[in-house]
Amino acid sequence: MAKIAVFNQKGGVGKTTTSLNLTAALARRGFNPLSIDLDPQAHLSYVCGAAVERSDDSVFGFYQLSKPLTQLIRPATGGWLAISAHVELSKVDTHYGKGANVLNRLNLGIVRENLNTGRPIVIDCCPVLGVLSLSAIFACDRVLIPVSADYLALKGVQQCEKTLKALEHVLKKRIERRYVITRFDTRRKLSHQIAEALRARFGADICSTRISENVALAESPSVRKDVFAHAPDSKGAKDYDALVDELLATGFIEVRPRPGQ
Repeated sequence: MAKIAVFNQKGGVGKTTTSLNLTAALARRGFNPLSIDLDPQAHLSYVCGAAVERSDDSVFGFYQLSKPLTQLIRPATGGWLAISAHVELSKVDTHYGKGANVLNRLNLGIVRENLNTGRPIVIDCCPVLGVLSLSAIFACDRVLIPVSADYLALKGVQQCEKTLKALEHVLKKRIERRYVITRFDTRRKLSHQIAEALRARFGADICSTRISENVALAESPSVRKDVFAHAPDSKGAKDYDALVDELLATGFIEVRPRPGQ
């Protein structure tokens, strides 16, 4: 199944919120997803109940001690599996540089350990363009880019597109991506203008589903729950359900039977 990096070089666009609730929606459908937190802030790990105290028990242990990824997997409270982040991840750039070996290391680990056999993987990227976010793009076969409905986010996503195009020369392929508009307020003229500008610029790469500005989405991290556990009837829950339906229907998330089925 798909390996999806949730990526944007701008913070505050709903990246971790999207990683969290995309994974939760997949888990609700019985896909047994795995989330990998590659942001040293470890917000996704905290919210989904998979935070770790020791850096060796996080994905940093994979980089620092060559621990198998399978040894780092732990259950999340929402019913899926998770590999946690830790603040020590911020040292990866200075320790290992940006050579091809370190950038491809996560990809090789996932492939070698067959982590995505029969399950989707959702990778929450940090907003800094460095080893961690580049490693996620090297490891994934899909990139989902949340874009909040504001002017600065529109400017930021243009840089994001430049980054992906530059990486295509290295990876020798087009990186399959979708842009999803977040924090969309139907009452604001600017939200509609941003949506129109994105559609004109990126065409079919823009998701039809928009994630509305929603109190439940803002509240759920404070109680360490995904939006479906916190407020299943909320507009936020319905929007993320619709987003997953769209990504499945368009083949962005591929459904493949597990071995033996």
